[in-house]
Amino acid sequence: MLLLISFITFSAVHLAPNSFMSAGGLNPNMTPEAIEHLKEVYGLNKPFLEQYFGWLKSILKLDFGISFASGNSVTEEIKSRIGVTLGINLVSMLIIFILSLKLGVSSALKGGFYEKSVKQFSLLSYATPSFYLALVLVLIFSFKLGWFPISGLESMNEKEGIYRYLDIAYHLVLPITVIVFTGVGSLTLYIRSLTKDILKSDYIFFAKARGLSDKIIKKRYIYPNLMPFIVTILGLSLPGLLGGSVILEQIFSINGMGLLFFQSALARDYPVIMGILTIGAFLTLLGNILADITLLKIDPHRRK
Repeated sequence: MLLLISFITFSAVHLAPNSFMSAGGLNPNMTPEAIEHLKEVYGLNKPFLEQYFGWLKSILKLDFGISFASGNSVTEEIKSRIGVTLGINLVSMLIIFILSLKLGVSSALKGGFYEKSVKQFSLLSYATPSFYLALVLVLIFSFKLGWFPISGLESMNEKEGIYRYLDIAYHLVLPITVIVFTGVGSLTLYIRSLTKDILKSDYIFFAKARGLSDKIIKKRYIYPNLMPFIVTILGLSLPGLLGGSVILEQIFSINGMGLLFFQSALARDYPVIMGILTIGAFLTLLGNILADITLLKIDPHRRK
């Protein structure tokens, strides 16, 4: 599957119109002979299949080639930015799952005005564009009130030790807020719907007839039955940890994988684009495999 995905993405990238040589990435005063020499250096003058198999042989050694734009190793480019994106999205995903689980289950149990309020909040969250919310928050909390920095990850004055991490956390308040707010809605509605189905089960009826409290019902019956669905969602969310939010990283000037992919796409920097796409495809398959293995552990009936 990974081999098939790599071939399709490699073909799609090379069939895209224009190229780095004609996308403004080079000096416009360069002669056609110099451009042809660069194509020979990067192997772009070789037949398509020869390029593909050469690239495939290199990535087996975790060598994604040399960036057209910077001239640096693609592997080093990705390594320098992957930590930022992973950190932001791991924290955001953790907050989203905790809030969604809490709101979804409690709204299904309580019903009434509380459930309607959670539903309206979730619909607002689901319908809000992340780029619009980011611009609004920057306008209010950065320009008007001056509570948070406009962009970047660190202040101009260098800090050391725990103060440096606190400074980074301070800069990430707005980006993480945007990711959490726009991501919590759909998952809350999904968990609420699943919980409503679970509450219609016979074992819930008998649990309530025995006088068990909502706290015990959630712990013994609802959370265990929600676990397979949550594991599946976590597995599918794994690729998003690497891709990050392209638009948000652009707005907040965060040097992560999303911004790297955006800049590489504009410059037609094929090696970087293919490196990020390949890692994303690998994480997608890895997420599905880990989810399936985990489901077999927590639900033995799936082995049959």
